[in-house]
Amino acid sequence: MQVIANHEKHVARVLAVRSIEHYLPLYTEQSRWSDRVVQLERPLFSGYVFVRFAPQSRTALRSIPSVLHLLDNGTVSAEEIEHIREGLAGGCVIRPHPDVVVGTRVRINNGFFAGAEGLVTKFCKSCKVVISLGTTQQRFSVETDLEDIVISRDAA
Repeated sequence: MQVIANHEKHVARVLAVRSIEHYLPLYTEQSRWSDRVVQLERPLFSGYVFVRFAPQSRTALRSIPSVLHLLDNGTVSAEEIEHIREGLAGGCVIRPHPDVVVGTRVRINNGFFAGAEGLVTKFCKSCKVVISLGTTQQRFSVETDLEDIVISRDAA
């Protein structure tokens, strides 16, 4: 089901109280607050809680506050969910990945090249972005963390 972003844990608690089978994959992330570093559990898929339910339960599920809508049956297979569940339980480091693919036009937000725009050409441990120097058409690549880029507004 699709839910309002940042309401996933609340919806999961409501589903648990109603004894409805559900799964909310979470990952742990360090976050720096002003006075300390804390470990936060965040949803792996922002805005989604996976639910298995009988067709007659659709109306009851839609009535849960923060539920936007129910997705079609089989949108995500039980096998895919089980792989994620086993991976997280087995200690795999699974993190959300931004909708950035090779060829995406991005802008760098941090570091020496903050404000520069270019195309993603490769993913390794970090993201390789090719930047053109103005009208000279001379290019260079820079590796940066995915957190330090945003998709350019001019992207097609």
